[in-house]
Amino acid sequence: MTLRELGFESDAPVTGLTCDSREVKPGYVFAALPGTVTDGRKYIESALENGAEAILSTGALELPVPYLKSSEPRLSYAQMAAKLYAGQPQTLVAMTGTNGKSSTVEFLRQIWAFAGKQAACFGTLGVQAPKGYRPLTHTTPDAVALHKTLSELKDEGVTHAAMEASSHGLDQYRLDAVKITAAGFTNLTQDHFDYHSDAEDYFMAKARLFAELTPSDAPVVINTNDAYGQRLAQMCEERGQGVMQVGWSGQDIRIDEVMPRASSQIVTLVVEGERHKIELPLAGEFQVLNAVSALGLALVTGIDKITALKALENLHGVAGRMERAGQTKDGAPIFVDFAHTEDGLDKLLRSVRPHTMGDVIVVFGCGGDRDPDKRSKMGQVAAKLADGVIVTDDNPRNEDAANIRKAVLVGCPDATEIGDRAEAIREGIKRLKPQDCLVIAGKGHEQGQIVGTKVIPFSDVDQVKWALKELGHV
Repeated sequence: MTLRELGFESDAPVTGLTCDSREVKPGYVFAALPGTVTDGRKYIESALENGAEAILSTGALELPVPYLKSSEPRLSYAQMAAKLYAGQPQTLVAMTGTNGKSSTVEFLRQIWAFAGKQAACFGTLGVQAPKGYRPLTHTTPDAVALHKTLSELKDEGVTHAAMEASSHGLDQYRLDAVKITAAGFTNLTQDHFDYHSDAEDYFMAKARLFAELTPSDAPVVINTNDAYGQRLAQMCEERGQGVMQVGWSGQDIRIDEVMPRASSQIVTLVVEGERHKIELPLAGEFQVLNAVSALGLALVTGIDKITALKALENLHGVAGRMERAGQTKDGAPIFVDFAHTEDGLDKLLRSVRPHTMGDVIVVFGCGGDRDPDKRSKMGQVAAKLADGVIVTDDNPRNEDAANIRKAVLVGCPDATEIGDRAEAIREGIKRLKPQDCLVIAGKGHEQGQIVGTKVIPFSDVDQVKWALKELGHV
């Protein structure tokens, strides 16, 4: 491919594209993108020293190489990535919302695979495809990483793919050159207010997926349990899109009844007017919501209803999402979950309650450099819904961990404070009696703890296993 094919006034060949000057090699286009933390234009000289063939940016710049000025350089960057790394699976579903994206796209992948499709999904948990797992660095990858992933999946024979669409990714045009077959929405609650100015700004970033990026003739599946879902459904209907409404109040797939069992749930669904009873092999009401969103997306992408419902009875959980990490010798279960918002923690604790005869104990903290307003609110949720609360560190990042804990404790003043997360997990396990349940929230699948600028190896699941062994439960 040449620079001219990407919009430059030059026929020089292009060997790559990046917005990180450190990754520039001879023949690369460097996208000097303005950012929230730093301005990519500061690194143009470094990119040129590394052999950049051309520069994409904004504003009037005098450079010794071909330069493309763009009023929306992030959009131009995404469009270039789509040309340079062409190709994507024939069916591509994008899923957005605050909570449940990772589980929903993974459940959809499992339904597709059950139906015999070559299926993949990617997002927070990395890429899961027929050829195996590989990691990703962001929920919605950088535009180049995104199109490389899509192109690779197509080359591997994947025909059906589901991806998470974060508000950051949508706001920063990362998905603008992707061809979306169908889109889904889970819910919207407080999160990322360190990036978005308010709830309306956050919602409108999510709504871009439907109003601007999903074709008007493409189907959408929306959980209408909350006011934002209902508003989004109305927006899509006014646009002329085919809307499938799901959830407890869903018109097309309605959850009628849920009966918890020890590690599963008997769920009665009304699907397009017909009642169906299934056993979902997962604990937690929120998993039912994720499963019905996946069911709806499977139906609108061509999977027949009976096959899709049968697939629900064969689902397996997602790493770090209500993951059963172990149990005491008396049978008290220990769950690890990614819940890191007020709504996520609320849903998690309410979900384990029907499966627990004794006390529910929760260990959690809040991340640094992220939305401080939610800290006391999460503390209030824990105090209200758990019988025992231990406040610990999450990913302090560049904040003082003790100050973060102090803010959380405003909402749960009677909680126990243990900064060392490993020790907090051990203490939670020590407190377990027969028929109790321990929930460790906030980090889920993560394999490290971010302290300052360092990532210290740390896994909640591994800590549980080590603590159980140390305490004589194994």
